[in-house]
Amino acid sequence: MHYAWVVLGASALVMLVGSGLRALFGVFIVPIESELHWDRASLSGVAALSILLSGALSPFTGWLADRWGPRRVIMAACVLLSIGCVWASQIRSLWQLYATAGVLLGIGAAGVGMPPAAALAARWFESRRGLVFGLFGAASSTGQLILIPLAVWITVQFGWRASYLSLGAAFVLIPLPLLLLLVRDSPGDKGLRPYGADPAGAHASGAGAAIRITLAEAARIPSFWLLCATFFICGYTSVGLIQTHLAPHAAHHGFTPMQAANALGLLGAMNIVGTLASGWCCDRFGGKPPLVVSYAVRGAALILLLYVESAPAFYVFAAIFGLNWISTVPATTALTARIFGPASVGALSGWILFAHQVGGALGAAAGGWLFEATGSYTWAFISAAVLAFLAAGLSLAIQDEPVERTPVKRSAPLRAGAVEA
Repeated sequence: MHYAWVVLGASALVMLVGSGLRALFGVFIVPIESELHWDRASLSGVAALSILLSGALSPFTGWLADRWGPRRVIMAACVLLSIGCVWASQIRSLWQLYATAGVLLGIGAAGVGMPPAAALAARWFESRRGLVFGLFGAASSTGQLILIPLAVWITVQFGWRASYLSLGAAFVLIPLPLLLLLVRDSPGDKGLRPYGADPAGAHASGAGAAIRITLAEAARIPSFWLLCATFFICGYTSVGLIQTHLAPHAAHHGFTPMQAANALGLLGAMNIVGTLASGWCCDRFGGKPPLVVSYAVRGAALILLLYVESAPAFYVFAAIFGLNWISTVPATTALTARIFGPASVGALSGWILFAHQVGGALGAAAGGWLFEATGSYTWAFISAAVLAFLAAGLSLAIQDEPVERTPVKRSAPLRAGAVEA
């Protein structure tokens, strides 16, 4: 077995736990609201800040991963996530919630997100990248599947403070040993070539790693803006609206906390299926077909949510929406790698993810505003459905063809074997 799969397994497990922690805030909104009597709009602002920060810093973490190595970036992010959770368990004022669940968890989420993971995958894999991006997406989904029900159970038994404290303390004990013992920044650190690399083409591959598309060059290519626009809509409809407001919406309609947690867990389980299927399709048919289908199905699922009144119907929605929640990630990342080249994935996927998180922040905030204004989430879900159908149309316009790449001079020499893309 190539050591690339060991690196993939360890880093995917870190992403699993990190994404699970980032997704927890939605299930804490109602308990925090009940204990501290803060309004829904203020609490939605915490989620919006976290999402916006993680997106704003994604280009920076991608840049750092390209130059300092993904391992260091991910390790620093793990420490921030743990500190944020432990501190959040002790808050007494609203600004502290913004500082912990908003700022620290937002920064930490950027460091365990897709740009550093994509940079790591680009260094270790020259083939099966669609599957690898799908596995990273599946790890994020599994984090929700495991940690959200666990967090709800701890909250019901011991309170939301105990939930934040225990999960934050446990988090630092799992990822850091894995990163220290198993993960290396590039195959050169282990005296290996990337998985799927042709030995005869190793020199060419290494030379190609120094050729990248800069942001200024990408900004002149319509496909870059189409990828940003569709991922903006992805953020609005998924992490912004559904991840933040589905649990409060369920409580507003009379569902129990465990029913809401089970629905979110089912959503995470179906994420695994949808994301792996999307990665498989990307390797065989390209990234555009699964992207179009994902957004179209998402729009239909959001329309269905307007008519959900029973627990079985709620679970059906969760299953359908879960199939396309993160299925956009391997498709978008695979398109980025194909169009702009694997050496550009770390930085450019960071900017595309920034658009995603801006959309997520807007979706989180808009959900709270519309609920306060109308007393329900109906118009929020309608807006998300319309945007999802628009994203399906925009995806059709993406030109799935490689662009010309120009050499980019490095500001400083890298370590030997540091980047083998």
